Amino acid sequence: MPITHPFGPLYDANSKILILGSFPSVKSREANFFYGHPQNRFWRVLANVLSCDTPQTIDEKRAMLLSHGIALWDSLASCDIVGSADSTIKNPVANDLSPIFNEADIRLLCFNGKKSEEIYKKYSKTKYDVKMCCLPSTSPANAAFNFEKLSDSWKEAILPMLK
Repeated sequence: MPITHPFGPLYDANSKILILGSFPSVKSREANFFYGHPQNRFWRVLANVLSCDTPQTIDEKRAMLLSHGIALWDSLASCDIVGSADSTIKNPVANDLSPIFNEADIRLLCFNGKKSEEIYKKYSKTKYDVKMCCLPSTSPANAAFNFEKLSDSWKEAILPMLK
């Protein structure tokens, strides 16, 4: 039975960078917000990239992203998934990104991992003429990248767009 994405995108008119995950994990669906699993390194990595304290609450996370012109969403609106494993995704339905692109001046589309990029390229009905980059996943399953290596990769992609 398909699971529908339980919450909306995070963006505003000042957003310049859109980061797409694949689909929220079980913990994120329970928290009703992005990257809710305590082992996921997304918030720590992004705080490091932006030279901020790691946000703890949803309000702090929203404020950190929006104050730096970063939007957040996922490639999928719904899918069949076992637990949180991207490898089990079946029957994917892509999210409509047009509300974000219509309201914000998105200049960089980043994918948090290869699965998000794969889904976007295969299933999104509208493709946008913006610079794209696939970043190493912040998931704890990505053991090939330690925190420092992850942060360096993300800094290289994101910081030039924030200047």
